[in-house]
Amino acid sequence: MKKLLLGVVAASFTLAGCAPEVGSKGWCEDMKEKPKGDWTANEATDFTKHCIFTSED
Repeated sequence: MKKLLLGVVAASFTLAGCAPEVGSKGWCEDMKEKPKGDWTANEATDFTKHCIFTSED
């Protein structure tokens, strides 16, 4: 049982390392594809901050 739990934790860290950085172009594109009802409050705030109100000079 401990080996299974350890495997699940290791897989979680591996998959989390593949996610784009919050606020990056890839992350913004992923969020546009994700149903709005599945967004967390933090994701909605980050999307607004980084993908809508960006300061592109």
